[in-house]
Amino acid sequence: MTGTYGHGTENDFVLIFDPENELEISAAQVVRICNRETGIGSDGLIRIGKQDDKWFMDYRNSDGSIAEMCGNGIRVMARYLVEKSHQGAGIFPINTRNGMKYLAVPEKGDITVNMGQISEVFGEISATTNGHTWVGYNIDMGNPHAVVFVENLDEVGDLRVPPTVEPLEEYPDGVNVEFVEFLSNGELKIRVHERGVGETKSCGTGTCAVALAASLLKGKQLPAKWIINPPGGKLSVEIDAHSNAILTGPAVLISEHDLSKYL
Repeated sequence: MTGTYGHGTENDFVLIFDPENELEISAAQVVRICNRETGIGSDGLIRIGKQDDKWFMDYRNSDGSIAEMCGNGIRVMARYLVEKSHQGAGIFPINTRNGMKYLAVPEKGDITVNMGQISEVFGEISATTNGHTWVGYNIDMGNPHAVVFVENLDEVGDLRVPPTVEPLEEYPDGVNVEFVEFLSNGELKIRVHERGVGETKSCGTGTCAVALAASLLKGKQLPAKWIINPPGGKLSVEIDAHSNAILTGPAVLISEHDLSKYL
């Protein structure tokens, strides 16, 4: 069996094409494939299936856990479908555990995805790491995000250990944590600790959460647009007048791999 390795702003994935939904992939198999020392190495695995005759993104974190949605991953999946001639370029839907998402996919270039409704969950949260604690925003993007703003991202230190986010009862299944610095040019620079993965070079849903939190912090009226710089590249996020998050960024396929020894 062949898997395809690709990434969106260096948030990387192994994709397996399974339109007949024939594969049962265990958490242990996902861990083996995603292991950066002994496997292919990636932040997650995407099984490309079908649901109700629509493409379905079955997304797993590198620890084998199931995630509702992945903004970088869905763009990489869309690039796969078009580049491998399973789907024509243009606007088409992909189903996820967080509902149907519509993407605009050109033959070449950046891909745009309507990530759907985003909202603030009211109530103060805090994130602690490297001896510092910051108060921030609890954002619901279909998956949970804690967004905090820092003077300098160097203060965040090593993110191999998950930050402590409180109140704990807000996040019974864990939380993605975004640390955000405002740049002098008005753009945002971020680092992300993704639940079930660790620090990643980028997080699509995370950048959407950051865009809403920045709009709230600065008192911006919607629609509002932000340019966000994770370590892996540059993404654009617009929060429209109906609180939909519109994410635009690159997605590339890199290589093909034999997965038989991992499954």
